[in-house]
Amino acid sequence: MASVTLSQVRKSYSGFEVVHGVDLAVQSGEFLVLVGPSGCGKSTLLRMIAGLEDITDGTIGIGDRIVNDLPASQRNLSMVFQSYALYPHMSVRKNLAFGLSNLRMPKAEIDRRVAEAARILQINELMDRKPRQLSGGQKQRVAIGRAIVREPQLFLFDEPLSNLDAELRVQMRVELANLYNRLGTTMIYVTHDQTEAMTMATRIAVLNKGNLEQVGTPYELYNSPKNLFVASFIGSPKMNLIKGRATAGDVSLTGFGTLPLSVGTGDVTVGIRPEHLRIGEPGDVTIEGTITLVEYLGSELFVYVALADGQTVLAQAPGHAKHTRGDKVSLGLNGRDAHVFDANGSRIEVPA
Repeated sequence: MASVTLSQVRKSYSGFEVVHGVDLAVQSGEFLVLVGPSGCGKSTLLRMIAGLEDITDGTIGIGDRIVNDLPASQRNLSMVFQSYALYPHMSVRKNLAFGLSNLRMPKAEIDRRVAEAARILQINELMDRKPRQLSGGQKQRVAIGRAIVREPQLFLFDEPLSNLDAELRVQMRVELANLYNRLGTTMIYVTHDQTEAMTMATRIAVLNKGNLEQVGTPYELYNSPKNLFVASFIGSPKMNLIKGRATAGDVSLTGFGTLPLSVGTGDVTVGIRPEHLRIGEPGDVTIEGTITLVEYLGSELFVYVALADGQTVLAQAPGHAKHTRGDKVSLGLNGRDAHVFDANGSRIEVPA
């Protein structure tokens, strides 16, 4: 296992900076997920850690070594890409062993490592098959196996599940989480899917336009987002964001009513998770609206409600609830469930 430390890491292409002075400490043995929208710099950051991209400025340390000028082959890490990149003419066994053979490793050691990877990934019955005889999930397991046999101190994953269908993605998420629990090796994982981040990570680093917005546990990011970007990006479905005005002791929400919150004065944005808009229940604020859409997901409903001023908010209800389009409903909201952000989008702590 190894820690990873990034200090003021920057990356520019032809003078245009795409990663802006990132400081990040990845603890030894943790599963850190880099998450953010397309183009935010997360894959570039991962490739700089791997040694596949030069850094423009700053330092990258793996363990107790600064690796800025160290080639990828000497960083003792393994990387799993979105593409499986398996050799089509080789069996699974030979695909797993190929990199070790190139390192002129003794055959007995190669056989031991290949057998151990096959055991961990439960692919013993696939060892004599060619890639064309494998499903997408099996190919991805083989690609991960190629990384495991190197026995690195650090694993890097660059959106490894994005080519899989929805059901297989869920299955592979569970397998990767179990793999982490078995190996205990430091892992850094890139995805644009915040559900993957929330379900697998010990900590999440949220990036936006080359900037590191917040680092924390899934619980911290969901319940205490640092700014409006993190608040709107983390959580599915997204948080409701309502404009308001804070005065002494309360916040007046546009088209919604007044919440008893002491957060200073000035323009604010109040964030409300869908599960905190309670249909048919009273709250510090109660507002009337009309259902425009109901999404049924079995165990829960997502209910879109149009308010009198024209804005639409999203509420969550249990799957057994009977709500249909066109129904008039009331929504209750309590101040303790609100997230408040100032005019610059920064979080304002709400007194308990």
